[in-house]
Amino acid sequence: MNNIILIGMPGCGKSTIGVVLAKNLGFRFIDSDLLIQEQEHRLLHEIIEQDGLDGFNRIENQVNASIDTDSSVIATGGSVVYGHEAMAHLKEIGTVLYLKLPETELQKRLGDLNQRGVAIKEGQSLHSLYQERIPLYEKYADITIDCSGREIRDCVSEINRLLRSTTDIL
Repeated sequence: MNNIILIGMPGCGKSTIGVVLAKNLGFRFIDSDLLIQEQEHRLLHEIIEQDGLDGFNRIENQVNASIDTDSSVIATGGSVVYGHEAMAHLKEIGTVLYLKLPETELQKRLGDLNQRGVAIKEGQSLHSLYQERIPLYEKYADITIDCSGREIRDCVSEINRLLRSTTDIL
């Protein structure tokens, strides 16, 4: 299928870039965090508070593994890479793009990680979360986009250029 799946740390721009990219391509836009909230009738941070990280990860894995769409840009939650079934499914239905951003830029963009619904262990720092997830993003990525210090339109232009040269999506 010809979907584009965006992965990366919270705050790297998956949803913002995803909306602009979908408009640019004439694709549908799907935010998997919103799908989770719709299914559960709870906010992400409420799911984490009530079900714990393991419960949240199970729900996130199940929701992402069941996305059935075509010609869509899918912005995933930052923790989607913990779900093996979800990532196998997403790689099967599209091209996975990792939006890479340095930790220093993420620190500037992110507010309260818990209120934002970030799946982070009690007492874990942004630094250790970053170190834990980067190898997973790199493992699953078909294409990596460096978004450091760049405007949204510049990232979208680069994505379009790379998709044209490396895939048959466009």
